[in-house]
Amino acid sequence: MAENKNNYLLQLQNIHKSFGEVQVLKGIDFQVDSNEIIGLVGDNGAGKSTLIKIITGVHTPTSGDIYYKGKKITFHSVKQSRKMGIETVYQERALADQQTLWRNLFAGRELTGKLGLLKVKEQKRETQRLLRDHMGYTSGAITIDSTVMYLSGGEKQGIAISRALYFNADLILLDEPTTGLSLAETRKVLDMILDIKTKGKSAVFISHNIYYAYPIVDRFVVLDRGKIAGNILKKDISQDELIKRMLNLAKTGNFN
Repeated sequence: MAENKNNYLLQLQNIHKSFGEVQVLKGIDFQVDSNEIIGLVGDNGAGKSTLIKIITGVHTPTSGDIYYKGKKITFHSVKQSRKMGIETVYQERALADQQTLWRNLFAGRELTGKLGLLKVKEQKRETQRLLRDHMGYTSGAITIDSTVMYLSGGEKQGIAISRALYFNADLILLDEPTTGLSLAETRKVLDMILDIKTKGKSAVFISHNIYYAYPIVDRFVVLDRGKIAGNILKKDISQDELIKRMLNLAKTGNFN
């Protein structure tokens, strides 16, 4: 694979994506540094979901180049993306509601022995450790055998984020992770996102809500009608100024 001269964790160069005659992404340049949390913001239809699906291998770009850890990606799929260390936590949380917590944690990536037999005890033991150390559930109200359908939205999101960290993802993509959550649950999820950086990992936090994103991100990338309208460090812009520019962008098409 070709080398990329820049030392980004992820770099997308001149990415275009069309569906038939509809051009959704128009020359996207997008980078994620190591140990960085990016806030990817923009109105509905801006192209945020398409961009994330290209990063995760769901969609193939019509043109453009993708580099991960300095290597050009020539073959990309969801399975390959996970193997490289990219995980996605979707708004829907992608959990099996009828299954127990421990089964969800290892769904599709079960621990097995030499003969292919499931290591059920080890999976349960690891889930218990994650409940205690990563999710902070020590009261006994939630156990490894709890059925996911009875958990709150915030608890489900916690499982999904913990699963991504357990499987050693270096880049976690979070698609509207606070949608439908109470204020208390939102705070817990935001704390877990901050913990991603504490563990030396990176994240892309997709959100419509600047108030939630602003306290936890390092940099904002603003997407508008398939193009990057803004790319700015949080330290260089106040929350109020960012909101003002976003409103101006919606009205005039100009972020500055």
